[in-house]
Amino acid sequence: MNAATIDANAVGIEEEKTLFERIIDWRVKHISDNQFVLLLAFIVGILAAFAASVLHWLIRQIQTLLVSGFSANSENLLFLVFPVVGIWLTSLFIKYVVKDNISHGITRVLYSISTNRSRLKSHNTWSSVVASAITIGFGGSVGAEAPIVLTGSAIGSRLGQLFHLDNKTLMLLVGCGATAAIAGIFKAPIAGLVFTLEVLMVDLTMASLLPIMISSVTATCFASLFTGVTPMFHFQMDGQWVLDRVPAVILLGIFCGFISLYFMRVMTWCESGYSKLSAHPYAKLLVGGLVLSCLIFFFPSLYGEGYSSLSIFIEGKTTADWDTVMNGSMFAGNDNLLLVYVGLVMLTKVFATSSTNGAGGCGGTFAPSLFIGGFGGFFFARIWNMYQIGTYIPERNFTLYGMAGVMAAVMHAPLTGIFLIAELTGGYSLFIPLIIVAISAYLTISIFEKHSIYAIRLAREGKLITHHTDRSVLTLMSLNDLVDKDYTAVQPDMEMGKLVHAISRSRTSYIPVLDDADHLLGEIDITKIRHVIFRTELYHRFTVAQLMTQPPAVLHESDNANDVMKKFDKTGAQMLPVLDSSNCLKGYITRTHMYGTYRQIVADLSEE
Repeated sequence: MNAATIDANAVGIEEEKTLFERIIDWRVKHISDNQFVLLLAFIVGILAAFAASVLHWLIRQIQTLLVSGFSANSENLLFLVFPVVGIWLTSLFIKYVVKDNISHGITRVLYSISTNRSRLKSHNTWSSVVASAITIGFGGSVGAEAPIVLTGSAIGSRLGQLFHLDNKTLMLLVGCGATAAIAGIFKAPIAGLVFTLEVLMVDLTMASLLPIMISSVTATCFASLFTGVTPMFHFQMDGQWVLDRVPAVILLGIFCGFISLYFMRVMTWCESGYSKLSAHPYAKLLVGGLVLSCLIFFFPSLYGEGYSSLSIFIEGKTTADWDTVMNGSMFAGNDNLLLVYVGLVMLTKVFATSSTNGAGGCGGTFAPSLFIGGFGGFFFARIWNMYQIGTYIPERNFTLYGMAGVMAAVMHAPLTGIFLIAELTGGYSLFIPLIIVAISAYLTISIFEKHSIYAIRLAREGKLITHHTDRSVLTLMSLNDLVDKDYTAVQPDMEMGKLVHAISRSRTSYIPVLDDADHLLGEIDITKIRHVIFRTELYHRFTVAQLMTQPPAVLHESDNANDVMKKFDKTGAQMLPVLDSSNCLKGYITRTHMYGTYRQIVADLSEE
């Protein structure tokens, strides 16, 4: 073949490439990997901010259409109908359009990082936006933040997959998407950054800090462009911070810690109850919808995300202003029942949230934790002032402290709680009390719960990424990639002569002994029978069943890498069999492969 023919073939191959493949080739030649990641971080910030704006616009349009004409002085019977309709429509959308589980958005992001190499599905870039808009617009008592975090993370993941980036870069882009989502939805760039650090456990190295900051600032700027630069709440600090209020703030933090414990325990209990009805979707819809609708009928503040009710406490100045939170309920017009109403709403919010998701709705617990914290902070301050327990404390300020405290405790993210409330209101002068309440709440909840509400499910399964390097590496290891399925098996009634032939074909020193159903009966360790395998006069005297031994330990496909490592350390074995759920042999994992993979992941995580 001459040079002209080779050149012609090269040109033909180049022409066969798609436009996108040629773009990738151009990018590899002209743009470095670090520069390209920064560009993708910028794009992720824009798209996440746009998704957040679209979601909030959809929620506002649906709520305006449904409840704008409701009476403020009496109960509204349609509160009994709208939430059930919204959950039903969401269930149909998920079942027939999405055909996948999209609940617990932030937990799904954590799951994808720990078990699926940061690979999220393409529908996650839009499905949560539609589903949560329907759920919340019709009154579902959940938040839009978790669906947007899932959306933003999916945008980062899909962009990374599109350009065939490695797993470490995919994890970084998922973090960029989550950061952009929080920053865009609240216009809070610092809160978005620390959320990724504390909740998603993405380590901020020099290589990852810049892309995450770019996503955060970009999302904030574009969110401001889409919806204006004003903060979510128009807050004016009520009096200057004084040291006399430190005891009250510490006590509020402890109070928020116990509220958070109540929230997490009841949420877990309710989720467990609704999961038992999984086989009966209409029963779930009936039970959950009935609970939610009745709660919203009695306490309209539970309708939707609840930020409008929080704004009453944050922006109001007099008791008359605060009383408007009871509008549309049977408590309306009864000033003396305000504290009762606030306390009941604070306690029932968790049932409304869990019923929304349990019945088939789509939403997160981010906004509910802020809601419960705000109501808890107002409740605490009102009790304190009514009974003159100590120096007067401003209810508006303590509403914000409560929001920071419960968020810090529920999410195990004190920095997120501090910076979010400061950026959400422009109340940067509140930093000292916010820090005190966040620390007090976090230390209180830490006594009872080691993990956040998002991470607790994965922690129970051993699939949670943490800042502990060894645990993170073991979590990132996939057993399916470690199993060697190339083995030579024998049956227990085989004579030793035929066993010798099987050994000559085997690549390993271990021969599994299986029955007709591929169940593992034992194994032949060549090193233990080498003194007899060369004695031909014994070939017809012994069978495999007489020569086999039991393996020192057995692995199951449900085991995590940490369990596997412990079994290797305990037994000193060089290779162990892996069984599936039916106790059939899947293959073997060798100690050498296990430790080699471990060292490679450590090296990847250590690279800047």
